[in-house]
Amino acid sequence: MKIFFRALMLRSIALMLVLGLGSTHVRADEGMWLPIQLSKIESRMKEAGFSLSAADLYQINQAAVKDAIVRLGGGFCTAEIVSDQGLVLTNHHCAYDLIQNHSTVEKDYLTNGFWAMNRAQELPNPGLTASTLVRMEDVTNRMNDSLRNVPEAQRGAVIAKVSKIIADEASAEKKGYQGDVRPIFYGNQFILSVYMVYKDVRLVGAPPSSIGKFGGDTDNWMWPRHTGDFSVLRIYTGPNGESAEYDSLRNIPLKPNRYLSVCTSGVQNGDYTMVMGYPGTTNRYLSADNLDFNLATVNMMVEDMIGSRMQAYKEDMDKDDKIRIALASTYASGMNTYKYYQGQSLGLRKDGLGDKKRAHENGLRQWISSDPARVALYGQPLETLSGLLNQYRNDYRKMIYFRQALGNQAFVRHFRIMGDLQKALEAKKPDEAKTMAAAKSTRDALKENMTEYFQATEQKAFARMLRVYLDRINAADRPPFLNDLLKKTEGENDKDRSKELAKIIYKESFLTNPELMEAFLSKPSAKKWKKDPGVQLALSINDYTNQVLMPADRKAQAEQAPVRRQLMAANMAYQSQRIFAPDANSTLRLTYGNIKSYVPRDGVDYKWFTTHSGILQKEDPSSEEFIVPNKLKEDLSKGDFVPYGRDGELVTCFISNNDITGGNSGSPVMNARAELVGIAFDGNWESMTGDLMFNDKVQRTISVDIRYVLFVMDRFAGAGHLVREMKLVP
Repeated sequence: MKIFFRALMLRSIALMLVLGLGSTHVRADEGMWLPIQLSKIESRMKEAGFSLSAADLYQINQAAVKDAIVRLGGGFCTAEIVSDQGLVLTNHHCAYDLIQNHSTVEKDYLTNGFWAMNRAQELPNPGLTASTLVRMEDVTNRMNDSLRNVPEAQRGAVIAKVSKIIADEASAEKKGYQGDVRPIFYGNQFILSVYMVYKDVRLVGAPPSSIGKFGGDTDNWMWPRHTGDFSVLRIYTGPNGESAEYDSLRNIPLKPNRYLSVCTSGVQNGDYTMVMGYPGTTNRYLSADNLDFNLATVNMMVEDMIGSRMQAYKEDMDKDDKIRIALASTYASGMNTYKYYQGQSLGLRKDGLGDKKRAHENGLRQWISSDPARVALYGQPLETLSGLLNQYRNDYRKMIYFRQALGNQAFVRHFRIMGDLQKALEAKKPDEAKTMAAAKSTRDALKENMTEYFQATEQKAFARMLRVYLDRINAADRPPFLNDLLKKTEGENDKDRSKELAKIIYKESFLTNPELMEAFLSKPSAKKWKKDPGVQLALSINDYTNQVLMPADRKAQAEQAPVRRQLMAANMAYQSQRIFAPDANSTLRLTYGNIKSYVPRDGVDYKWFTTHSGILQKEDPSSEEFIVPNKLKEDLSKGDFVPYGRDGELVTCFISNNDITGGNSGSPVMNARAELVGIAFDGNWESMTGDLMFNDKVQRTISVDIRYVLFVMDRFAGAGHLVREMKLVP
């Protein structure tokens, strides 16, 4: 089961960053709050309009809203349970992989949509899990007891060991439980989350991409929106209600502890809203110097590398429906990442975020230096981090570009899957039985990769990314093996050499040619393995990564870790009256706020909602991004929206100032009574720096109105049985 490209990118990039510290001005609606923090901010939530209690949202011994919030996979998206039969809503783009995997040219569910009209038609999705939070605990004291007198060099190993012990204890409590310990505040605290993990999740329904992805890349990250970004899943359990693997005959729909009621009266400007979900990664405490580093290095890398890869994909997708379907999810997620970093770069340059960080840092420096005891305790963390950042700047730049241009290529991924076969072929005493068994397991492991692999497309993408790498990284900073290899190619410039090397690898290597791969796996040969140009290059890439890049990365991280921890501790002491919200880390969070319009720039005033009229106004049959299905056009043109709309108007999307990020996709947007009013699916263009600092003036969560979701299900898809399964409240 693949997970979304952007989630992978964000996490891998986060590991590369040299982290520092800044601060943000506290607002009542800022912060991604842990469930165990809600009692501390309950009064602030009530001031914003919340009408329940913190215990209604999170408690251990009785059903609460948290029982209806679903983590998909390891947290690539969020979903919510909306019936007593385990029915689940999430985004269309969250289920895009599933829809794609079930699609063929003959049954093109991406284009035409899919709806199961009965339980037997619901489609299984091997490898996909859905988890609900059982409880959350602060285990900082237990971790600190284990860390007492532990040298800094051994700290990471001890944390990993104790985290596993705590997680394993929780996992053993009940079948299906999974414990997970994660640090917050750069290792100043540690939180245990215990989940119930369900392994049978089926696709129930999805609108066509012309609804679920309406606006495409043009509208992505933009407001106003008219996108019906939703899909429908169902969780199944064994006959006894326990977590169970897929079984079409024995398993039954989940009977949840809690599911969300669906509000059909909608929302109004100023109404209270809250979002519960699994936001992936934020870096709200980066230093000003680190922001400069990101802008100069990380963001440029993403735009360069992902942009060149996606351009190659799109050219071939437009020519062939088979390629279009197979690469649809990867392309959509890649473009999502590309546009995100474009917007973030623009925001960093425009918003003066670094200056705001430096103003805070000046105050923190003065606070530390004014007391010798503080100086002894914290040192000069900002200066130390700045020095480390400058020291490793070029190393990080080389590493990031290398990993994307070379380490993340298809043939290298194929090579890494073949580890067991490599051992068998390179053994001093070859064992034919072991070699053939390893070849079979390799074939099985490569099966999914090859369904989304197109040799000519990957060759084109590799050539373009390699050319960008050669343009950005001078010869002295490249690995020697690459320079030597390029000298052997026929070509007078980097463009020619990139094309020639890509041609050699993708035409002659069994790692890149499905037919040659099958021939090799049918009769694996150590001689062919050693002579294969793709294997030789992949070996060099792996060796350089493991022997040069990774040691430098580990050294940098090890030097930064204690400084980051000290700096965070200093900042929390400096602002001792503040309740700190931890950076997002794919654990359950709640954010609260209100429905709110905004003014992004002079002369522009965005309303807080959009209606069906915008769909008809945006229609462009010549653009795949703005096609409106004939049936939907007919339904909308009639103007009969009761009970989902009123006075001839159907609200499609709305915005609120809730504080979300990647991973929140599919999260429920709830009103003051914790009833479902929408499904969050995006942020706006002006909020691209939101992962670094929250700005209430322009940062908005974009959500599809639940009434538009119900309308599409009922009127457009004829799946009214799913609507009737939900509990609708006025």
